[in-house]
Amino acid sequence: MSEAVETRGERKERTRQALLDGTLALAADRGFAALSLREIARTAGIVPTAFYRHFASLDELGTVLVDEGVRQMRLALRQLRRTPDARLAETVHFVFDQVTGREALYGFLIRERHGGSAALREAISVEMQLITRELVVDLSRIRALDSWSTDDLELAAGLIVNTVAEHIAGFVTAGAADRDALVTLTVGRVRLIALGMAAWRSADR
Repeated sequence: MSEAVETRGERKERTRQALLDGTLALAADRGFAALSLREIARTAGIVPTAFYRHFASLDELGTVLVDEGVRQMRLALRQLRRTPDARLAETVHFVFDQVTGREALYGFLIRERHGGSAALREAISVEMQLITRELVVDLSRIRALDSWSTDDLELAAGLIVNTVAEHIAGFVTAGAADRDALVTLTVGRVRLIALGMAAWRSADR
């Protein structure tokens, strides 16, 4: 009996993953807001009513994709901001290593950040704000920045997070020949932000 239960569980997980993968494939062409439950269910070979055995709604399915991507993104960004400048290039490469092989997922997240689904925009916005706030905390622990205002720290953190996100957007659609150049550009821009932070003088200071 335990073996049969395990088999059903594995089958359910495969179907759930098929729904997620099918959503990413469909959304690449038309965006998440344009998708119907019926066509997503079709990609997994199930009837529409069976969809609800896996997700309560399309919004919940989209949120799962946001969660899966953000966990990896957060890990990458943590490594980026905690690595000394001497290892900046290696850290940026690490960020893009997290994207490699998961281009469909990260491409989805980048597109839906400004896409037509309000629920997904909100979920992504909340997670991006969380990443930025975590980076603000880390920056505040740097001795050279201990006199910075919260507004200045948020400005710097936002620049770093948005710069990385912008270049991930290009990375997921770039050909293999262009990816190295894009990573090099990302390294340069993040380093430029760091250099600018060292010279920054707020009007409040």
